[in-house]
Amino acid sequence: MMPTADDQQHTAVGAYALGVLDAADAARFEEHLIGCERCAAELDGLMGIPPLLADYATNTDGTAVHDPATLTARPGPEMLDRLLDEVTVSRRTKNRRRLFLVAAAGLMIVGGPLAGAAVTSGSDDGGGGTNPPIAAANPAQAAYDQGKKYSSVDPETKVDASVSLAQKGWGTAIALKLGNLKGPKSCDLIAIGKDGHEETVTTWAVPSAGYGIKDGDGSRWNKEPLYAQGGAAMNESDIARFEVRTLDGRRLAEVNI
Repeated sequence: MMPTADDQQHTAVGAYALGVLDAADAARFEEHLIGCERCAAELDGLMGIPPLLADYATNTDGTAVHDPATLTARPGPEMLDRLLDEVTVSRRTKNRRRLFLVAAAGLMIVGGPLAGAAVTSGSDDGGGGTNPPIAAANPAQAAYDQGKKYSSVDPETKVDASVSLAQKGWGTAIALKLGNLKGPKSCDLIAIGKDGHEETVTTWAVPSAGYGIKDGDGSRWNKEPLYAQGGAAMNESDIARFEVRTLDGRRLAEVNI
């Protein structure tokens, strides 16, 4: 007997969990999953497989054995956006759990085991349970939180600048936090050595809404600070200060070390 289309969908659970289906096959499986208790249960049990691939992709000393991007063909961000929209619309229906499994699998595949995405499912009783939060780590903010910090507020521009430093074998890892920075403009973070030597740590664009505008109108200004990260070849002990500058050379903030 030839296998039916439904039989083929039942066998696609593992391929979907690993992200090896193409976009068309993945979309067909997602439609099938919404109405299939059997596949929903199997997918739930397979959700731990993608993180395990990180063990295969990394040596015990932290060096890569294989590029994790080559382990699976991951769906694009547009698929993830569509799945999350479906979760929001269907949250109060009897199919909420199955749709959430689809979105969770999409997050794990798009982000990969090294992306730091966290997905937690709440109660599925439809009556006062906690909605499942989805939180993605900010690597720049995490690096900022872990380093040794130096801060200042420029007396003229009022830009609030803070750098966080961590000594590395190759130089200094640097994370930046900026507030009260209005846009639009493009900026550099410059590390200046005690001998006057300068190195560009990172470059970014500031949108019209700016970053960290605490006293501004929330409908116009962005109240969240900017986090960025980069590095310098200089050792921390050789750095005298940092400057935040516009690309045309105007200094916005200075942080002494």
